[in-house]
Amino acid sequence: MNKKLMELNVDCFIGECEDVLHIPHGDMPGDKVNIEESHILKAKIIFPELIKKVKECAKTNSKVVIAVCGGSGVGKSEIASLLTYYFENMGIGCYTLSGDNYPHRIPLYNDAERLRIFRKSAIKGMIADGEYNIERFNIIHQYQLQSKDADSQNIIEYPWYESYLRNGAKGLQEYLGTEKEIDFLEIQNIVKDFKNGAEKIWLKRMGREDTELWYEQVDFSKTDILIIEWTHGNSKNYIGVDIPILLNSTPEETLAHRRSRNRDGAVDSPFTTLVLELEQKLLRRDAHKAQIILSKNGEILTYEEYTKLMDKEENCHEN
Repeated sequence: MNKKLMELNVDCFIGECEDVLHIPHGDMPGDKVNIEESHILKAKIIFPELIKKVKECAKTNSKVVIAVCGGSGVGKSEIASLLTYYFENMGIGCYTLSGDNYPHRIPLYNDAERLRIFRKSAIKGMIADGEYNIERFNIIHQYQLQSKDADSQNIIEYPWYESYLRNGAKGLQEYLGTEKEIDFLEIQNIVKDFKNGAEKIWLKRMGREDTELWYEQVDFSKTDILIIEWTHGNSKNYIGVDIPILLNSTPEETLAHRRSRNRDGAVDSPFTTLVLELEQKLLRRDAHKAQIILSKNGEILTYEEYTKLMDKEENCHEN
């Protein structure tokens, strides 16, 4: 039980931010957090509902873990930063942890591994389907050199290309968001230590270069709430999150935000689009666990409403 959290009063919430540029954000080195009015509006919608969930959780827990999840570029970092700021303003110690620190590889190498798996799985799958020959590989190779081999439009000219894309996507799906890509156990142990009252915890820091990987010891002695901001924050591959929050968007809607953050140079590539689509499937797989679901338009959704919305968007995409 945490009496301090149980005494939180929604009516005392003040959502004004005097200086958004200096609001503390997640602990991913070099991450760009651009808090805009749309993020503030969404955080204000989420926070009163979140207080209710926290108070309920505090009846049986001395520490509370919240996950803010959603597709790449949906605004997880910004909204998590605002929620942390709001809790701090109400006298509650809160820390924002970025799950992007916990893949096994730095982004450059992980992106390369994703592409390697896609291409290897695609070729091996074509062989298994009886669709591979050297002439077709020469065509594929030209697309690879142009970074267009994940483009579904290639099927129009070469119907056999469907085998390449289908098998590549299948192989990639077996890597993305799994223990092969991410050290879920390390995050699970952090959550466990936090809930057990550890006053200091060593947390990983991972930048975008192979020399930018280290650990910092963080003081949690006055922290009651841990917020994990991460695409895979609601994943089935680890346990310990009390209140998952899902920020919903389609892969197409996330691209504009990714451009503004300039997280990778190939943000519009067909391969990036494929990754976003597969991430969306993972988010939908685990969405039933989310306790708060917020639409792109800033509307709180029930799981049933979310499902109907996603079915509608998928049908529109297919047509």
